[in-house]
Amino acid sequence: MITFDNTQIAFESKSDKDLNRAYRLFKLIGNRSLVKIGKPFTNFALSIGLPIKGIIRKTIFAQFCGGETIDECDATINKLGKFGIGTILDYSVEGKTSDEDFEHTTNEIIATILKGDGNDYIPFAVFKVTGIARFELLENANNHINSLTDTEKSEYEQLLERVDRICKAGFEKQVPVFIDAEETWIQDTIDRIAYEMMLKYNKETAIIYNTVQMYRHDRLAYLKKEIEAAKKDGIKYGVKLVRGAYMEKERARAQQKGYPSPIQPDKTTCDADYNRALEFLVSEIDTIALCAGSHNENSSLLLTELMEKHSIVPSDSRIYFAQLLGMSDHISYNLSKHGFNVAKYVPYGPIKEVMPYLLRRADENTSVAGQTGRELSLIIKEKKRRKLD
Repeated sequence: MITFDNTQIAFESKSDKDLNRAYRLFKLIGNRSLVKIGKPFTNFALSIGLPIKGIIRKTIFAQFCGGETIDECDATINKLGKFGIGTILDYSVEGKTSDEDFEHTTNEIIATILKGDGNDYIPFAVFKVTGIARFELLENANNHINSLTDTEKSEYEQLLERVDRICKAGFEKQVPVFIDAEETWIQDTIDRIAYEMMLKYNKETAIIYNTVQMYRHDRLAYLKKEIEAAKKDGIKYGVKLVRGAYMEKERARAQQKGYPSPIQPDKTTCDADYNRALEFLVSEIDTIALCAGSHNENSSLLLTELMEKHSIVPSDSRIYFAQLLGMSDHISYNLSKHGFNVAKYVPYGPIKEVMPYLLRRADENTSVAGQTGRELSLIIKEKKRRKLD
């Protein structure tokens, strides 16, 4: 029987120093006022060149990121791999707008695929479409693809070419690629592109995965429709199932623009839909490949039970569990110890460039009910077991 309370397994990879650093960091993140004050100060300090990069590198960056470059991530990749946990290299640079930047990001994503070629420690690659195209272009294409101007049509073709380059590299190297989900007002564009890539590269196995955010109340119906289409088209449907990351922004926009919120009414409903989606997907295992991206213990446990019910062995490559680096090690390491396929998202990039990602992690741990408390309680339990002060 798998349990997520075994802290000896959960923190097996962490030295006493690592554990104490994590303890201090989660204590700080748990302070809402401090996080609120710290965000603008950090951005300001970096913008004027105050020497705080060293502090960031040794604290929040060390907890949640693998390094500033792909090669700097080697230590993290090998450390995770030693405990049977894969790495998903995530180039976490955001907010770029020029073609030069988009090309650089495309090449960087392809470099993560090449890094995974023949490397059992790197089971997947990942990218955000907003990393290789303008947000406004995606939004305009979302409204109606035929309403794009000639300039935008040319830009959209460039985007498709970049996506295809990434997906083709994944196909050739047999490194599956996750296409991340984003805001609802650009998601139709992303869904359309993801399915086009699946038609091209998922004829035998799932190489391209779309991401489905279950905080949306329409996604279970969407998933069922997609799987039916995949069966009809004779392809394997790759899906990364998550709860989602844009909830507050989505609700605010819906209220501001006066349309019905696309978000589930509450967390209970979201959790129920997530679990129903797991049940549906596992029942369709011959058509799909699934990565369950979740920090939720109940959902993770449910998936292990569903696999057993459907006689799917823990090591079946069609099902993976995933969590973020620096979070929910009690889930990742205990699942791996029981033979399940597990991977960690390992963000990387120049410290200044990945600060938006890091500040979201601080926000997430502060705002998600019980997240920081759970992390802290497990760290404290392990510190006591090790008899650390």
